[in-house]
Amino acid sequence: MGRIVMTAWLVLALILILLFAVTVHTLPEPSPAVSAPAAAALRVLHRGTLLSLPAEQYLIGVVAAEMPADFAPEALKAQAVAARSYTLYCARTGKHPDADVCTDYHCCQAWRSEEELRQAWGTDYEEKSSRVRSAVESTAGEVLRFGGEPVFAAFHSSSAGFTEDCGAIWNGLPYLVSVSSPETAESVPNYVSHVALSPVELRGSLLTVCPEADFTDPPEDWIGEIRRDGSGRVAEAVIGGASFSGVKLRELFSLRSTAFELSYADGVFRFTVTGYGHGVGMSQYGANVMAAEGADYRAILAHYYPGTELSSLW
Repeated sequence: MGRIVMTAWLVLALILILLFAVTVHTLPEPSPAVSAPAAAALRVLHRGTLLSLPAEQYLIGVVAAEMPADFAPEALKAQAVAARSYTLYCARTGKHPDADVCTDYHCCQAWRSEEELRQAWGTDYEEKSSRVRSAVESTAGEVLRFGGEPVFAAFHSSSAGFTEDCGAIWNGLPYLVSVSSPETAESVPNYVSHVALSPVELRGSLLTVCPEADFTDPPEDWIGEIRRDGSGRVAEAVIGGASFSGVKLRELFSLRSTAFELSYADGVFRFTVTGYGHGVGMSQYGANVMAAEGADYRAILAHYYPGTELSSLW
């Protein structure tokens, strides 16, 4: 009887683990039961406080927090439309029971109040706020849709030649596939970064998530096959005989992206990382390069979100 009970608990535990594994990688779907936020009344959860803000006013704070204000005007416009679309998507998922969106960028989008921007920008406040406000106002009410629904308009700082396919991180979406991105080291500060670790540091971190990894061989033999996806990012790396996803390695070692090389020399493991962010959707620095080369915000959005339609929300 005891074995039967134990077996039942093991089966239940396995089911829960499998369900969790699926859930953490699945994007929430917009719900028809959740209405779109009104243009004049957006509920914003900011550090535990619920704010009521006009949508376009809220977006000024988002664009200012998410993209450098000195970027090209067409890049700022593309960011405004992406942020507005992302806001609507978040609101339609109903992820926050009492709010349309929050200001935690890990969950929804970053946002900065006027007071925070005045403090951050100082004497440049008027010039920079004017640039951001112009981008938001000139695209007022414009959103991206796919199949009539608001899109998950993901964006990131910079890519290593190609953006990431959404399916490599979350569930796949037809408008978030890998596309080329024109930024280079000449156009992006800290485009290439490095993380150096001793064998003890690397081994200790990997053993916390994979105790069965084997580090009995000399450190120079720890690195095995590194498999890359279509965008050139690391999909999976074998270290110490165990397999780790690129996403997990990025998380463990605070890498700026999963577009990295891993090497060992002179007693040091070194990650050489290109770009910054998850890589899905619009590259902000890529958008800035496209704008500098003459592309308008519509062309930028069509490039990074292929198959979407630009339409008016209100």
